[in-house]
Order: sequence, then C-alpha cells, then structure tokens
Amino acid sequence: MIRELNILRKHGRQYIKDLDKVVLPAVFRGRPEINKDIPGQEADKILALCPNRAIRREDGLSIDLGKCVFCMECAFACPSGIRFTNDYRMAVNRPEQLIIKAGDSRLLRPDPQVIRPEIPRIFRRSLKLRQVSAGGDNSAEMELSAAGNVNFDMGRFGIEFVASPRHSDGVVVTGPISSHMVQALKITWEAIPSPKILVLAGTDAISGGIFAESQAIDRSFLTENKPDLYIPGNPPHPLTFIHGLLDLMGRK
Repeated sequence: MIRELNILRKHGRQYIKDLDKVVLPAVFRGRPEINKDIPGQEADKILALCPNRAIRREDGLSIDLGKCVFCMECAFACPSGIRFTNDYRMAVNRPEQLIIKAGDSRLLRPDPQVIRPEIPRIFRRSLKLRQVSAGGDNSAEMELSAAGNVNFDMGRFGIEFVASPRHSDGVVVTGPISSHMVQALKITWEAIPSPKILVLAGTDAISGGIFAESQAIDRSFLTENKPDLYIPGNPPHPLTFIHGLLDLMGRK
C-alpha cells in the first residue's frame, strides 16, 4: 500500500484537469477558415488539389469537413486564402454544419434544438458506448482509445466503452462501413436497448472518405438510422471526441 502511494505521489496528476482550457499546438489541423478574396486562378488550383473533393466552389469556396482528410494541401498551395486553426471543437449534429464557407469563422457546436430531449435527460451523467470498427484503418480507433487514457480520462465524465452492445447506450462507428461489416453493425445496433444514440467518428465514418466510391462499401445502415453526432477529423482528436459527447449530453 505504501509503495503504491509513493508511486502516485511521484507521478503526480497525469490527467488534464480542465479540458475547456486546453490549447493545442499551432501545428494541429483543426477547424479551417477560408478567405473571401481568393483569386479565381488560385481557387481553381485548390479545387484540383483536393484528393477527396471536399472543396466546393458555389458562391465562393467551401470545405466539407465530412469529406476533408485534413491533408492541408489546399493551405500549402494558398496559405493566404486557407488556414487550419488549432480549434479542435468540431463535433456537430447537423451535416450541413460541416460545410465551412468563405469568411465563416463561427465555432462548431451541436445545435441544442436538434438534440433529442431524452439524451441529456437520461445520459447526462453516464454514457456507455459500443465502438464498431466498420472497415476502419485503426487510426480513429487508436484516438478513441486514447480518450480513455490517463491524460484525457473521459471516464471521469461517465463516458466509457463497453464490450457488449446490451450494456451500452449507443454505437460509435469508425471506418467507411464495408459490405463485410454492415450486417455486424446492424446486429450491434439492434441489440442496444432504446433510447440509444448513434455517433460517427472520423471522415471515413461520416462520408466514406477516400473509399466512398468503392464497391466494397455499403452505407445503407445510415439511410435507415440518423446519426446524433458527427465528429470530423482524420482521425478525430480525443478532445474533439470528448467535447462532442459532452455537448450532446448537455454537460458543461
């Protein structure tokens, strides 16, 4: 017992005490901002560079965070026109909120009017989730696992991953949803008691990512079930994930 206490005293507090005050380094690729005055020639160049066609040109440039892989090729090509901030709070609950338009510097948060009232009422203090890697590449899965480590410690907010869908309150989907995993995802979803929530974590889960047009992808599950939260990132940062869930739960 004394030995363990000495170890704890030596290590000190390893967790981030206040998640609201975390400032990530400038190199972090977070919420983008687009200048309204990008010349047409440079805009054409940026459009051609985007590997996932996340950038559109309708009434000015816009970036779809649901498709963006955060490669920053657009920012490298036009640093005066596009920059990626270190703002990691990007989780939303309406897909149209993922469209970042030129001159738009708004903060991204879930729309409280869209959150189902039973979610904060029932899950405000405790949220158990079953994570399903539906054809993922293990990058988003690693970040979600990190959300529960000693640094981020999402367990202190009552948020935990569980082994069985019967013990969970919802599903967190990572990966583009391959045809080999769609049935397993449906079975998992059906095994969860209602009310339940559906979270899409990462670019692949939100839009299919770079695999969206692959014949190996089957996203029919999302036509039948409406997500409660979209968490962009490739992969999403643990702080993006935790803050998104806390906003959904109605926690400050």
